[in-house]
Amino acid sequence: MIKGRPWYREPWPWLLMAGPAAVIVAGFFTMALAFRTEDGLVADDYYKQGLTINRVLRRDERARELDLKAVASFSDARVRVVLRDAKEAPPELRLRLVHPTRGGRDRSVSLRPTAPGVYEGSAAGIHGETRRLVLEDAGSTWRLIGNWSGREEPASLEAAR
Repeated sequence: MIKGRPWYREPWPWLLMAGPAAVIVAGFFTMALAFRTEDGLVADDYYKQGLTINRVLRRDERARELDLKAVASFSDARVRVVLRDAKEAPPELRLRLVHPTRGGRDRSVSLRPTAPGVYEGSAAGIHGETRRLVLEDAGSTWRLIGNWSGREEPASLEAAR
């Protein structure tokens, strides 16, 4: 019989067990992370959203027919939208500021006319985050979309192609 050190004093068994042990620890970490965070990209009503796609496309088509374009500018806690080439000025506009990944951070701003083709509203606490902008009339008959970098520079909005 060969006398040697016990197995737990050898480095090879520990080295072989380190890989599976690391995988188990990483699995528990991933599971905890999955339970703690929200699935921001998954829509609860994806089937209904799929059925309404034709209505959304009609709104884009209507904005192209009206040849609408807009520019949104942000300063302090205010948002100002200049609606260009509007044949009829709507009494109110709605601007949705959609966060790219977190639905809970989406904002909707009601815009009131301050001059012909110029609308303003309050939009506090949105600076510093990139947003997708969706501008609609009160009846949701047309929409314009654009992207905003989250800084002071203005964003162009136009009908989706």
